[in-house]
Amino acid sequence: MTMEVLNPTKSLCLAYDLPLTHGSVNPCKQNDIINNNSTEMTEGSHPEKNQGSHDLEAHDTSVVPVLSGVLREEGSQALLKTEQGMEVVHQQWKLEVLGNKSAKTNSLSMDGVQSKRRVFEKWSSKGQDSQRPLAKRQLSVESSTQASRVLKKTAVRQQEAQPTQASVKLQTPSTPSTPRTCNSSRKTRKDLFFSTEVFQQVDTQAIKEGKELRKQKVFSVQAITKAITREAKSDLEKLRAIWVWLCHNIEYDLDGYLGLSEKLCSPEQVIEAGRGVCCGYSSICQEMCREVGIECLEVPGHGKGIDYQQGQSYQNIESNHMWNTVQLGGHWYLLDACWGAGKVDIKKKAFIKRYEDFYFLADPEDFIDSHYPAEQKWQLLDTPITLEEFEKRVFKTSQFYRLGLKLMKPRHSLLVTEGGEATVSMGFSCPLDFTYQISQQGCGEPSDVSSSFGLLTVTQLSMQLRLLPPTKGTYDIMVFARPSGSSSSFIWVCSFLLECPEPKPMEELPENPFQSWGLQPSASCLGLGLCNLGAEPAMVETGALELQLHTLRPLMMICELIHKDLDQNLAKRCLATQIQPDLLTCHIVCPYRGFYRISVFVRDYEQTEESFQNAGNFLLCCTRNPINLNQLFPLSLSSSCGPGIRTINAGLSKFSHTGAIISTQQGKCNITFHSPPELDLHAVLTREHKQPAQPLLRHVFFTYTDSKVTLSVTLPKAGIYKLGLYGKNTPGPHFSLLCDFVLRSSSDVSWPPFPCTYSVWKKGCVLFEPRGGLLEPQSQVHFRVRVPGAQRVIVVGETQTDLRLNKSRVWEGEAFTGSPGSQLKLASSLGGEATDMAVLMAFDVLSQSNEE
Repeated sequence: MTMEVLNPTKSLCLAYDLPLTHGSVNPCKQNDIINNNSTEMTEGSHPEKNQGSHDLEAHDTSVVPVLSGVLREEGSQALLKTEQGMEVVHQQWKLEVLGNKSAKTNSLSMDGVQSKRRVFEKWSSKGQDSQRPLAKRQLSVESSTQASRVLKKTAVRQQEAQPTQASVKLQTPSTPSTPRTCNSSRKTRKDLFFSTEVFQQVDTQAIKEGKELRKQKVFSVQAITKAITREAKSDLEKLRAIWVWLCHNIEYDLDGYLGLSEKLCSPEQVIEAGRGVCCGYSSICQEMCREVGIECLEVPGHGKGIDYQQGQSYQNIESNHMWNTVQLGGHWYLLDACWGAGKVDIKKKAFIKRYEDFYFLADPEDFIDSHYPAEQKWQLLDTPITLEEFEKRVFKTSQFYRLGLKLMKPRHSLLVTEGGEATVSMGFSCPLDFTYQISQQGCGEPSDVSSSFGLLTVTQLSMQLRLLPPTKGTYDIMVFARPSGSSSSFIWVCSFLLECPEPKPMEELPENPFQSWGLQPSASCLGLGLCNLGAEPAMVETGALELQLHTLRPLMMICELIHKDLDQNLAKRCLATQIQPDLLTCHIVCPYRGFYRISVFVRDYEQTEESFQNAGNFLLCCTRNPINLNQLFPLSLSSSCGPGIRTINAGLSKFSHTGAIISTQQGKCNITFHSPPELDLHAVLTREHKQPAQPLLRHVFFTYTDSKVTLSVTLPKAGIYKLGLYGKNTPGPHFSLLCDFVLRSSSDVSWPPFPCTYSVWKKGCVLFEPRGGLLEPQSQVHFRVRVPGAQRVIVVGETQTDLRLNKSRVWEGEAFTGSPGSQLKLASSLGGEATDMAVLMAFDVLSQSNEE
């Protein structure tokens, strides 16, 4: 933000014909009155407050007692020579009366003047300030020296001089009224105008007129003010037009501030050059307000702008900035057109022109965070703060207030860690995204610190940033924000200073490019509901964890797992995701100790053209019992594990195993579900490690009974397997993946494969005995099988055996296996001639190699 060293205020000295007695102030030694005529200008520093001064109230129109002497008339001024030989200049003024609708100028009648004169003389005769009414003693001389009551000039009224005594009746200019200390009746910015959109017409007119006047080389304050306020209907709109013109037509004079060129402060110079420092902005604002009858003062003080360092002291330092205060509806308000015009990049030594509306009539409670007036009363606060408190206050940019942020913790800008940690928290009313930057101070330039040393949590109405500095030292903390879901850049909102006397011993956290932990504030908009994990680290003590996200509508999900020792291929084998209509589940295994980041991305399930958006980031900490690398998930798992949206869309229902992971201690399992009759099913079993002797396709077997399907699986060894379930509608060209299951076997039993089935083994066929596909040689085996519609069922090997149909409609009988290495085939006649046999399945007779 812009800041400059205060240029000595240029003011006009007008001599009053007041006796210089004890308890009064010599007006010629005050720079307190702005003369609207051609009185000589002087430059000087702001005088100290005179405790014995007697100041008139802002609207007092008392007549000053007249001293006898000789009068010389020069234009609109009257120079009076007193009996003591002192010359004093008399100036007549016309009082501006501010009404609700407009400011009108009225001259006092002679009767009113005489009445006021009598009152004033009565006060003067008392000679004691304590006996003067409080309302007449409110302003200090200091405030009078810093700014003048805004009044319109009038022609000098001259009374006909008497032969023996010059008589001049002078109306004194009103002094500024003291700001009201009670804010209960002063309107807030939102009370004055809910949105700046109400000024759209005024703003457009002021900008348009400003461009035209500059083209025409019109630099007169009076002409410009008249043009830009021509269509304004109230004092507020007039002030708005002046503000907008200033912010769009005057640039900050950085060269002047840096001493590379002469500073321009007079309104005419600043307007013509189109640049100026802070006093240039404030003086033009005051002059323009005078032209439209708005009471306006310049306020010197300290501003946290150019070269501001957090925690810096302003003790015994002269004011470095100047802004304005204006009176509307009998109450004072604050504005800073200099900061409204843009900001300064001091490193590039450049002024960045960027209109900032916040500093137009900012609420005093917000304004005080960056502007501290030299005179306490211009804080406009019920309870003014000290300079020390101002120095300690958290530095907040205008965007902090624009985004509706409220600082909850800390109160001051300096944080000191406790136990190696410190916390920043804020509240807000509209969803926001946040990020932050940590840099450590050192001998040279501050060095950036990884964001992994901070834990940012953002909810719908609040944010919390846990700071975990890695080493002892001092750190600069910058917080940035933007509207939630916006693609615009993050904007700096506030800063802190962090002192870490002793860091907390801990492992470095994984980088989080999405900054915040837990569900994103926009998660509900993305269709997510409750989550079983929060923003705090989730402890993983068994090496495995489930992340569950409830959904408001069907969503597709992909996940990313990050650990310092985990490569991309290995990370994929640590995740298994299940997509259900109202629930998203991610199964996570941790092969190493330490911290992990699991990030979740979602999109609407049916909107395949949409990109995935980050919905949440969760911190995991595996403290013990990490998973063995041999126990990781299969590499080729799909994103749809277990029953879910795909199986529902295919018509499958009533699964016996509803999860994605099936653990068996026996080395075998049966998965049952219901399927529509037109759906053909197929299953594929795979294992990532060394393949067993028999193809794994022989270790799955389908059995159909009406609409119920039983998928039987036998596992040859202990380990991790992937079971893929596929389906296609009849007729249909290809099978599509319906879901994957992860099978975990801890059994030492090696189960044999199933018989090899052929296409005629169809729905309704059931194999009861034998279930294994490997038979002992030279032995009798009992067969029991159901084949709907079969006329004849036989077992063919070295010999042929006809099976008999029993009362339960099951074909059964004994068959001889024959020599090692031979094969038995089960065949049947399905309609037509009983001699037309089709092979249903084949059994292998064990040989020596099979046994090994």
